[in-house]
This record gives sequence, C-alpha cells and structure tokens, in this order.
Amino acid sequence: MIPIATGAEEAAEGAAGANDVLHLMRPGPLQLAALPPLSLYVHLPWCLRKCPYCDFNSHEWRAKGGNAADEALPEQRYIDALVADLDAALPLVWGRTVHTIFIGGGTPSLFSPAAIDRLIGDLRARLKLAPDCEISLEANPGTFERDRFRAFRAAGVTRLSVGVQSFDDEHLKALGRVHDRAQAIAAVEEAAAAFDTFNLDLMYALPGQTLEGLDADLDQALALQPPHLSVYHLTIEPNTYFAKFPPVIPEDDLAYDMLDRITERTAASGLRRYEISAYARAGHACAHNLNYWQFGDYLGIGAGAHSKLTFAHRVVRQVRYREPRLYMDNAIAGHAVAQSDEVGIGALPFEYMLNALRLKDGFTLAEFGERTGLAITSIQRGLEEAERKGLIQRDLARVWPTTRGFDFLSDLQSIFLPD
Repeated sequence: MIPIATGAEEAAEGAAGANDVLHLMRPGPLQLAALPPLSLYVHLPWCLRKCPYCDFNSHEWRAKGGNAADEALPEQRYIDALVADLDAALPLVWGRTVHTIFIGGGTPSLFSPAAIDRLIGDLRARLKLAPDCEISLEANPGTFERDRFRAFRAAGVTRLSVGVQSFDDEHLKALGRVHDRAQAIAAVEEAAAAFDTFNLDLMYALPGQTLEGLDADLDQALALQPPHLSVYHLTIEPNTYFAKFPPVIPEDDLAYDMLDRITERTAASGLRRYEISAYARAGHACAHNLNYWQFGDYLGIGAGAHSKLTFAHRVVRQVRYREPRLYMDNAIAGHAVAQSDEVGIGALPFEYMLNALRLKDGFTLAEFGERTGLAITSIQRGLEEAERKGLIQRDLARVWPTTRGFDFLSDLQSIFLPD
C-alpha cells in the first residue's frame, strides 16, 4: 500500500508540485492561445512472452518458481504506483478534461478484470473525464478467457484492441505469439459480442509470407467484420531478437504489393484508410491515436511511459522510469519521472509533422499554429520542397500527403528535420 504521509510531508510535496507548475508557467518563447485536448496513457508492462520483433517496454512475467501461472502479477502494488504517479502529476494537468484513456503494454489483459476495475475507478476519482471518454485496453488472444472481455467492459473499458497479428499458425509461431488461429478467431468474436467498437491488429511482410498468404489473413480478418483494423509492416527493430537473428522477410517490391492489396481490399469492405496504418468504418476511428497524430497532449503514467504536455509558453516531454520494479519504487516515493525536457522551438515543426503527416487528411494551417505556437513561415520552405517532390498537396487552408507521400512517409517527414 502507499505509505501515509505526515502533514509536513504532504505540505512539502504540495509545495514541490506547485513550484513545478510555476516553473513551467513562467514566460517563455512560445505564445499558445489555448491548450490542446488531453489524453491519458497507462502502461502495464508485463507479457507472457517477449515477442522477437517487439521493441516496446515490455517484460516477461517470470515468477520466483519459474512458472508465471503459479504466481500472480503484482497488480495491487503496480496500481498503487500508478495512482501515486498520477497524484504527483495532477498539478500539471489540473482542471483539464481528459478525452481518452488508453491502457497499453505489454499485455494489459494479463491483469484481472478486478484490477482494471480498480484502476479505472481510481482514475475517475482523480480526473475530469469527458462524458464520452473513450477507454481502450489492449488484449491478446493468448490471455483470452470467455466472459473475461465482458468483465473488462463492465469495469468501464469502452474499446478493445486485439493483437491478432496473423491467422496463420506457422506465422504466429515465427512471430513468437502465444496464441493460435482458433484462439484468435474466438477472441475477436468475443470482442465483437462484448464491445460496440474494437480494433484488430494485423501484420504483413512476415517471414515467408506470400501475396496469397496475405490474402488468406485478410479473408479471415474481414470476415470477422472489425470496425477498425490496424495493419503494420513487420520491421526489424534494434535491440530485439530479430535484430540479432534476422528472419528472411519479403523484398520491398512484394511488401508494396501487399500494402496495395490491403488498401484495395479494406476499401472494398467499407474500411477507410484514415492514417498510415489505420482503417476504420465511419465513426470508429481511434480517438486516442487521433489525438497523438493531431499533436494533442497526453499524460503517460506507468513504467517507461512518455508524456507530452503543453503550457502557455512551452511544450514539455517527460519519461517515467523504465524497469517495472524501479518504477514502482520511485513512483510510490513520489518520483516517477526519470527525465523531463522542454521541446526546443527548432524541433517543434518536425515533431508536429512526424505526427500530422501520418493522417490521410493531413492538417490545417490554423491547427499547426494553434498546436505549436509558431507562424506558418517556420515550415514554408519545407512545404515548398515537399510539394516540389510530389509528396504533399495543399491549398490555402490545408496540407495533406499524396499517395507518394504516404508510400515514402519517412522521406516526407525528414524534410522538416531541424537544420
């Protein structure tokens, strides 16, 4: 449990929080007329098994006896730490409405419905949530039990994101997943029965995958009629098992053909591609991710969580301690933040473009000024170069990526790197 502070300790902590806010509210280089929408990200870091392609802050749960099934996760202590982390951060977001919550990982569905119920209750007690607040939770078929998803819904989760990745048992084995095809189908069917909206995660360009194999995965995915589909190209990330022992993945030309097939078939099924890797039916876009891509604010709590917070004269990024036990110890002691930095003016255009250009509809020039506090002249040269290369189109009010810009998004974003 969280230690009970004395009156003097509470006063000292309150003064420290007030001083942090006063420091961040001092005059600075930006003049922001209004703050962007605020989201909350909660990181639950444990998995049953670390996938060989995964570079997220996730950790295999290994109990003292060597069998994770024989010992429960430290759910209560971790939630104690999350609550302490949030309590310490409240002065930075005091009075602001939270529009979305995303509980990610790791594998959050490893946590019991009772623990998720307690977590959401503790968040509601401390934050001003919008009446239609979207509360998403990531779940894997390998942690699926019938009625478990319904229990998450009863706890307050409004949207489930199911990490299927593939419906091919051989590909699932190559990806190190702990579920098989039958479990994946059962989990998605249960998500559809329990939730009004949900997401299905799929990967392509897998080791040994052919265009026919991709079609088979799409056949099954689309047959389940997900209102939202996220599709990711398998990439070999540094510091992963695949980086040390790289598998043979499809050549770039075949991968592009796969993406074309995905875009064609999702459109025919009524799923609109609204972001580089996201397809949705009308009214089912992920509000939480949209806030990221529109350069909104987010407070991140949990091991290794990142925050981006806007104040009247500056934008600040924070990172929590990464290792779960170190995070719990520091958060409960009132010191969850490992790093806090002000985003320099020179870096803001690139940071904005890194997000906004992921959206098919791009951004308005007014939104750029509202979210960065900068004049449009700060990106004028970049816009001219990107337009000259056929990577964007624009009019007097809006900028959006072309099909070529989507295909070469990294090249487009890099145009706005600071000199």
